[in-house]
Amino acid sequence: MLNGTADPDAIARGAPALDGLDTPELTLDSVELVQLLAEIRSGPLEALLPPALHPTLPPVVAWVFHRVPDSPWGPFQILETRLACRSGLRPRGYLVGGITDNPAAAEALARRWGYRLQPGTLDLRLGYTEHRIRAHSGDRLVVELALRNPTPLGAHDVQFVAVMHPAHTPHGFRLVQCDPRYEVLRAERGEPRIVHFDAAAFGDARIEPVYPISAAFCLARVTLPRLRFVCRADLHAFYGTEPVDAGAAG
Repeated sequence: MLNGTADPDAIARGAPALDGLDTPELTLDSVELVQLLAEIRSGPLEALLPPALHPTLPPVVAWVFHRVPDSPWGPFQILETRLACRSGLRPRGYLVGGITDNPAAAEALARRWGYRLQPGTLDLRLGYTEHRIRAHSGDRLVVELALRNPTPLGAHDVQFVAVMHPAHTPHGFRLVQCDPRYEVLRAERGEPRIVHFDAAAFGDARIEPVYPISAAFCLARVTLPRLRFVCRADLHAFYGTEPVDAGAAG
């Protein structure tokens, strides 16, 4: 089994810091969500992941967009760039970086769940023949994605995986497992199209999409969870995973 080779110390630089590991869960209603997956060039994948995680074959990048109409911090939008991977035997997404349009939400998501986000502007346009997402960092377009010819999909046919967030915790630098629950109320699938992706804007220019795989749109109730596990970035997940309620070794 292949392991990541990225330097955990380098990943830790700039990672968010959690206030603690006992954050309560939070439910967000009427969330509009788009998930688009694409194969990437396989050469650098091991170098993009820490040793705790395993690359997938084929290597895959996922963009996950949420538009949240109401939250304790007001409405917000978020677009994440994730790499598909495994933690031990379980599929995971590794958060490379993200963009949000609400600074208060960005701070809270970072301090409670370890989301690494930068400020930007986001736009989701929904249509009968196409859904389109655009993200800007300042005046620069960094992402443009499309889901074309949307057709209905069963509410249980869209799959989501837990995400590993590099973050500083009270017990040291860890990969924080965040596994939101999705109650999908409506779903569509469509033809994925990558119009533009500036990988460097998300922290690593080596992510190069080469083949779109799938795209889905959902209307869902999303629950951000209590944290259950963290993982040392420098150890295989079988040895480095720590239950939150049991404490973590420093």
